[in-house]
Amino acid sequence: MFEEKTVLTGIKPTGTPHLGNLVGAIKPVIEMSNQAEKSYIFIADLHALNAVRDSKLIEKWSYEVAATFLALGLDTEKAVFFRQSDVPEIYKLTVFLLNVTSKGLMNRSHAYKAISAENEANDKSPDFGINMGLYTYPILMAADILLYNTDLVPVGQDQKQHVEMARDIAGSLNNIYGDEILVVPEPVIQKVASAIPGLDGRKMSKSYGNYVPIFAEQKKLKKSIMKIVTDSKRPEDPKDPDESTIYQLYQHFAPKAEADVMREQFVNGGLGYGDAKKMLFEMIDSTLAKPREKYYELLANPEQIEDVLLSGAKRARIVAKETVDRVSKAMLGRVV
Repeated sequence: MFEEKTVLTGIKPTGTPHLGNLVGAIKPVIEMSNQAEKSYIFIADLHALNAVRDSKLIEKWSYEVAATFLALGLDTEKAVFFRQSDVPEIYKLTVFLLNVTSKGLMNRSHAYKAISAENEANDKSPDFGINMGLYTYPILMAADILLYNTDLVPVGQDQKQHVEMARDIAGSLNNIYGDEILVVPEPVIQKVASAIPGLDGRKMSKSYGNYVPIFAEQKKLKKSIMKIVTDSKRPEDPKDPDESTIYQLYQHFAPKAEADVMREQFVNGGLGYGDAKKMLFEMIDSTLAKPREKYYELLANPEQIEDVLLSGAKRARIVAKETVDRVSKAMLGRVV
């Protein structure tokens, strides 16, 4: 799917990466980067600004996201890995796109509409608490995508609208100034992203507080796994593996043959939840032991992370400048 294509994805640093992020986003992104002709992976720190008001947290979480990708084996020789704010061309392109984007398009943003509806339900002004960073979020995201001549953008179903908006914005600019100025991207829906359960059975999420950090230290990892909510079925009782958080997590870390064994034991009875949790802990712990060591080594030496991100930004800026030059020439009559 990704061969001979330019693929882009961004990860917002709004918390410590967890197992749901690993399975639903990080692993697929690394696999994608190995397949694509060109891939751009960026830490979307500018997108975090409308939600996170603590600069130290943005810096901390940005380093954690970067260290996670590097520890898990992202090939930064092949993929362009960088921090969004280190590419100043993003600011220029965003301003240009603001002038070809209708307010009506922004009014249709799911995120904006959801907050407005919640405000009205609580007898508040529809725009209460909404800053322009949130309102124009889709334009900045469009700039992220369009800056690098992106063909494909892997997203969850809930993010599909942003790619569709990027297509609309690119189409608007091309219609006004010329058909070949911006590449019109396509979304690639990642279905697994919404299927990773947390400790309480709901989707694993920072907002629910039901997540397990990817690189939780061994004792904390075991303690978290043992907190997984289960029903009252006895070991000998049949259990539905598709309804079990334990099995749903286990299948993403265990070899298929071992996952099939656990599935059979659940279906036929004979496996208690305590033993299943122990199996899950041991599988995750052994799978992530070496990456975990690398992760903490990187966090202890942030200058190594900086070197990687700044090197990636330098590579990203080569293409970014070419795009901004095309757009500024078309819109202003000169390169700025």
